[in-house]
Amino acid sequence: MKKNIDGIIVVEGKSDVSFLSSFIKSEFVITNGSAISKLTLDYLKEQSLKKQIYVLTDPDYQGNKIRKTLNDQIPNLINCYIHLKKLEENKKNGVAECSKESILKALDIYFVSNKQSTKKQIEPKALFELGLFGKENSVTLRNKVAQEFSLGSVNGKQLLKRLNSLNVSIEEIVSVL
Repeated sequence: MKKNIDGIIVVEGKSDVSFLSSFIKSEFVITNGSAISKLTLDYLKEQSLKKQIYVLTDPDYQGNKIRKTLNDQIPNLINCYIHLKKLEENKKNGVAECSKESILKALDIYFVSNKQSTKKQIEPKALFELGLFGKENSVTLRNKVAQEFSLGSVNGKQLLKRLNSLNVSIEEIVSVL
């Protein structure tokens, strides 16, 4: 049975739509690379007033460029991240090459966190005390947390922002570490 997502999922190409539509029922918008057309941007801006927009791009330079362009132009996007280590051993590392379970987890994290919006925001000091920045092994620890919560590749500041946007608690972070 397909998972129904009420909103628009933005992806990079046709192969992403082909793969995702095999287990997700939703509207898909293809960017056709990082040079997103004005027509596509205008459509997404208009639709963002009525529907939730989910950005699910490859975890590479082009995917991040697309994500940045969209986030600069359209407020309140939901950024769904797939960690590189979750991808299959393949020459390509993109959405279409990822496992179904990894995709659903990247999307489900938002749906779960959306219901828990009353959690207290994490302070930078707490992440520092956990060794997630400012320490010798911070990169390794950050990568572990980022992988668990499908946050993509992050520095300390990005980690804090993404964890807070998902309403992840300190207790959940500690359980990962």
